[in-house]
Amino acid sequence: MNLNAIQLPNTNMFRANIKLGMDVNVVLKKDQRTGKLTRGKVQWILTAADFHSRGIKVTLQSRQVGRVHDIITCA
Repeated sequence: MNLNAIQLPNTNMFRANIKLGMDVNVVLKKDQRTGKLTRGKVQWILTAADFHSRGIKVTLQSRQVGRVHDIITCA
């Protein structure tokens, strides 16, 4: 884990805060019950709306689809 990583709270619900290539933690559909997080880089933003209460849906570069839980940025 990168000790310089900063997690930005409450920003995962706004599409404007998600950029292509960002490192994010997502909750995959199959992991919704457990809340297990998967880290990856954003390949595509799937949610068309500006805001979504459960998080913006994205496709990671690994082709996995999930809702953004945390935005990870390096300080």
